[in-house]
Amino acid sequence: MNDVSPPQKAAKPRPTKDRLIRAAAHLFSNRGYHGVGLAEILAEAQAPKGSLYHHFPNGKSDLAMASATWASDQILLLVAASFEPSVSFKDGAETLCQKLAELFDSAGKWCGCPVSSTLFEGPDNAEFHRHAAHLFEGWITEVEYHAHRLGLAEEDAAATAQKFYILLQGGWQLARMRRCADVLRSLPAIL
Repeated sequence: MNDVSPPQKAAKPRPTKDRLIRAAAHLFSNRGYHGVGLAEILAEAQAPKGSLYHHFPNGKSDLAMASATWASDQILLLVAASFEPSVSFKDGAETLCQKLAELFDSAGKWCGCPVSSTLFEGPDNAEFHRHAAHLFEGWITEVEYHAHRLGLAEEDAAATAQKFYILLQGGWQLARMRRCADVLRSLPAIL
């Protein structure tokens, strides 16, 4: 019998720039900025060397900034997906912590914060530090928005968002050290 179904199209590969950013984000969060070489990033991204400098003229440092931004955007999407359907701040915080714990569990690896492992563990560079501060303030602002939207007074929303950020960063490190995502699941009870 002849197969008359139309041939299936292969999935279109991601653009080279996107592959470079994602590969760098993955490698930097696993091994830090200094623990990763350009050849490894190019191999993981399946990209030619010339494409790196085409998209990122300053090489590894430009790529680090872009990969940290991409990783931060993924966290912002996770924050929004956790808090938007929630009926209370506590409910959103529990959902976010559960989702982060599930990421740790499913990855089978205990990666560092994708922003701090890229920008704080990189060169002592004022531009890296400013960019990290901008990204982290974005996380706090997003949580603050949801806290206020879910009924906290403006001052309380700001303080709660900052406290939650501090808990998440500390919890992330403790979960890595203990190799146990339950640390993240327990954070909302501390709020």
